[in-house]
Amino acid sequence: MLATGLEGVVAAETAIATVGQESLGLRYRGYSVVDLAEGASFEEVAYLLVHGELPGRQALEAYRERLAALRPLPEALYAILRLLPADAHPMDVLRTGCSALGTLEPEGAGRDQYAIADRLVAALPTMLLAWHHAGRSWVPHAEPSGLAHSFLLALHEREPDPLSVRMLDASLILYAEHELNASTFAARVTTSTLSDFYSAVCSAIGALRGPLHGGANEEAMRLIERFPDPDSAERGISEMLRCRERIMGFGHRIYKHGDPRSPLMKSWSHRLAEASGDRVLFPVSERIEALMWREKGLHTNLDFYSASAYRLAGIPTPLFTPLFVLSRITGWAAHIIEQRAHNRLIRPSAAYVGPEPRAFVPIEQRG
Repeated sequence: MLATGLEGVVAAETAIATVGQESLGLRYRGYSVVDLAEGASFEEVAYLLVHGELPGRQALEAYRERLAALRPLPEALYAILRLLPADAHPMDVLRTGCSALGTLEPEGAGRDQYAIADRLVAALPTMLLAWHHAGRSWVPHAEPSGLAHSFLLALHEREPDPLSVRMLDASLILYAEHELNASTFAARVTTSTLSDFYSAVCSAIGALRGPLHGGANEEAMRLIERFPDPDSAERGISEMLRCRERIMGFGHRIYKHGDPRSPLMKSWSHRLAEASGDRVLFPVSERIEALMWREKGLHTNLDFYSASAYRLAGIPTPLFTPLFVLSRITGWAAHIIEQRAHNRLIRPSAAYVGPEPRAFVPIEQRG
């Protein structure tokens, strides 16, 4: 039976996450993502996904210090980043940076898969920010303060407000893992060929770049920004629906009754809006949400309220999807390691719908 888009096809066994399973919800290695987002730090969750268990206090401190030490890049990679155009797509920057790092620090020669996973968790933010700051050899904050704080500090070059840090930390947790989504499956397909760790991550970054996957939060932000107030949003979205235009940030292949991550992100967007005095982004978002539920019966997914939350934290729209990478690298790494442990080449079949058998005619007889 043909399963377009592989919908409903079980392609692997995993011990990393449950997605959309009745009574279980979204869990990372058995832990509720809601509990993790409300009570853990991103570094705790990164450790959980890559290394299998939540760290104790001493292990977490050592892990933070290891990541802090691994954030600086080789000078050759800084030089490559300086050569990339200022108007390049940031996802292309990360893909190029990851590939270059794999050339400069190839797998093997004392670098096992766990060491490479930790290196990429640490180094991808540095690649993005070094390029964003015009190729300067940016070195992260000396203290192992956590990715959310370090990223916002470097992005704005000033101490970030605590509410934005807590929001970003929670969002990194919510985006960290989601079973066999398109980018993770791409990573596992590449891994199944016995390719190297970096190649698998580059495959994943390429898949995440598309607007039907990671780029949805950017598209949602561009949509929300069109409207100066909720009433104009209602008129505009109604017209888009009449013209059968796609509204990004709504619906999900897995979640038919609502994305369990979305209410958490909506709450953070609301809190940031109240703290900043926003009277546009959050009200417009709420009106669009209400209209889409009333007219189409569609719930928001994680990307929709991530858009306004990120903007209220001062994060430029082109960096939304790259932030997804900085989080999802943890899930990708976990799946690469898992695929290698029980590997079989992933090679599905296709249903042929082309021409019937035809006789070849030499060029001289084709006229």
